[in-house]
Amino acid sequence: MASNSILQIAIPSPLRRLFDYLPPTDLNNDEVAQLQAGIRIKVPFGRQTLVGILIKTTNKSDFPENKLKPAIEILDTLPLFTPTLFRLGNWAANYYQHPVGEALLHMIPKVLRDGRAATRKTQVIWQLTTQGKDTNSDTLSKAPKQQQALSYLLKNNALKQKDLSETDINRESLKALAKKGLVSERQETMALAYSKTTEEKLQLTHEQQHAVRTVLENNNKFGCYLLEGVTGSGKTEVYLQIIEEVLQQNKQAIVLVPEIGLTPQTVGRFRERFDKPVVALHSGLNDQERMNAWLAAKEGEAAIVIGTRSAIFTPLKNPGIIVVDEEHDTSFKQHEGFKYSGRDLSLVRAQYENIPVLLGSATPSFETLNNVAQKGFTRLPLTQRAGNATAPTVHYIDIRNQTLQEGFSEALIRAITQHIKNGNQVLVFINRRGFAPALMCHECGWIASCHRCDARFTLHKQPPHLHCHHCDATRPTPTSCPSCELPLQAVGYGTERSEQALQMLFPNTPIFRIDRDTTRRKSAMSSMLNRINAGGPAILVGTQMLAKGHHFPNITLVAILNADSGLFSGDFRGQERMGQLLLQVAGRSGRAEKKGEVLIQTHHPDNPLLHWLARHDYQGFAQESLNERRLANLPPYSHIILIRADGYSAEQAEAFLQLVRTEAERLQTQEKTIVLLGPIPAPMERRAGRFRQHLLIESPHRQGLQAFIAALCSRIENIKPSKGLRWTIDVDPQDLF
Repeated sequence: MASNSILQIAIPSPLRRLFDYLPPTDLNNDEVAQLQAGIRIKVPFGRQTLVGILIKTTNKSDFPENKLKPAIEILDTLPLFTPTLFRLGNWAANYYQHPVGEALLHMIPKVLRDGRAATRKTQVIWQLTTQGKDTNSDTLSKAPKQQQALSYLLKNNALKQKDLSETDINRESLKALAKKGLVSERQETMALAYSKTTEEKLQLTHEQQHAVRTVLENNNKFGCYLLEGVTGSGKTEVYLQIIEEVLQQNKQAIVLVPEIGLTPQTVGRFRERFDKPVVALHSGLNDQERMNAWLAAKEGEAAIVIGTRSAIFTPLKNPGIIVVDEEHDTSFKQHEGFKYSGRDLSLVRAQYENIPVLLGSATPSFETLNNVAQKGFTRLPLTQRAGNATAPTVHYIDIRNQTLQEGFSEALIRAITQHIKNGNQVLVFINRRGFAPALMCHECGWIASCHRCDARFTLHKQPPHLHCHHCDATRPTPTSCPSCELPLQAVGYGTERSEQALQMLFPNTPIFRIDRDTTRRKSAMSSMLNRINAGGPAILVGTQMLAKGHHFPNITLVAILNADSGLFSGDFRGQERMGQLLLQVAGRSGRAEKKGEVLIQTHHPDNPLLHWLARHDYQGFAQESLNERRLANLPPYSHIILIRADGYSAEQAEAFLQLVRTEAERLQTQEKTIVLLGPIPAPMERRAGRFRQHLLIESPHRQGLQAFIAALCSRIENIKPSKGLRWTIDVDPQDLF
């Protein structure tokens, strides 16, 4: 066997190990020696042919050489990953206990995962040959289309494929000229389009200046900065001015945003400011669009990459800074498959790249606030709103014993009327999609429940149907109670019902409903935002999508219909999430010159969380909550890993996790700080027809917990699960649901 002639390859497989292969039969020893880690290799895997990533070459294998299969094809000559990204992918797979093959292939566009070439979109360009330059177009008078094409090229030197429709020149004419030797054609990579004019930068406040200066003074080394700015304080302007300096050093920037809905808005703002290419990376792009943007960043043409969590894996030729906007948002955590945190990986990548990372939020996560206190993250506060804007006043409407009109109190209706009369806009927040969260029979108590989940169907009326928002099951809306045949009633309120009520109350005012149902179509969100920002009285009604980073200069009233729904949660993070959400929603009011107001309908006006909100004191709320977490030994003062199992029955999932717990107890003797909880049913035990159980593993020491779960994971893989049983590991889970 030749030296280092065994290829250790990461395969997209649930098995947490590398697979050994022989080199392709058409490679000689010298060619094998030149193979680099990080290239793609096509290999046989069972009855399939898969694309894997070469991790390393070696001269040893646990299997006899005659048992190893040869790889089929080497797909790359150079690694797809930069050294730091290759290191990051391997680190993330290890930390999140995910198969390295799936982790690494998650980091590259689907086009590359499918084994296709790493090429950008090209276009055809037609140019005159030497003979063509010496030809008079009059000689083609009998072929007017060819004459038109030749005349154009004599004047303009070249014709690009994208210009065919504008010039009314067709391909057939150009092909005919090529046959005559007058025109040649070539393929050219399509350059990224970008604005040639730049928006004026804004005058910074003293706090903004301090934030910009602090980051730029240390922008050639790793550092983590928390830009904690109240809503409307101008965090984006700070990002822009820091990135401007980074670009002047010929470096690149990554900006992470939590939601796809924020991407077009953010991209638009950055393109207006910079005369350099800005690309977007998110799930709304097709495969070729993602490939183009990914390669443009890798080659250094794209100066700024803006995207959702997976954009943290974008290769950069010359990285300069990473910005994570709304860093507290749970959307940065992947909840399916490779369960990584885009925010947390931004810290690791910035450290590997030796560049700064800037986390921005009006309501920072408790983990980040603890890192400021314990790990030396630099806090950069912005306590004042930009320009002449002031914080909105917050008032409560006690709705106990009040008669509500489709969820609206009389006091709230009067307030909305006054703000609309003054020519302003109103935001009505209700964090429930659909018409009503339940459909029931008032006579016998029957409730429309999902047959696959421990949940009720949500009633929708546009179009009419019942919809389970947990498993996506749908049913026709029954015309009467299936039990007693009497009429059914919609119970509770959702965005559709609130929209309908507002249309009846304010028939002459435009109503915009913004939730996942109204923004499914491509560009639907940006279209609505453009109409809203055009000005004029309007009412916006929607879910938490409205709370995330949008700037509505004409909104002077925010109405929160049901603040009580999140006050009492079984998840220890429930209060944190609700505090963040309410403050973010309230912050949409009074962001320009006009004074803002927030009205909160509640049955619990004495709840401490609402009083923190009234004072706009997120720091006070966070510190009190963190003290409670410390006493209870909950994150961020401890670290948790959640092992989930689901099966055809609760007994099946519980039995599997009981075997896992037995193995964990054997290892527990070596790591005394480990605490085990479970197996216990998930808060929603039955979901999508499967029964779910949890095993929670907790420790105050992250390093010890990581060593423990690595050892436990290898033991779990030796447990043969019963048919249909599935299990996953979630490190640092953000959702215990």
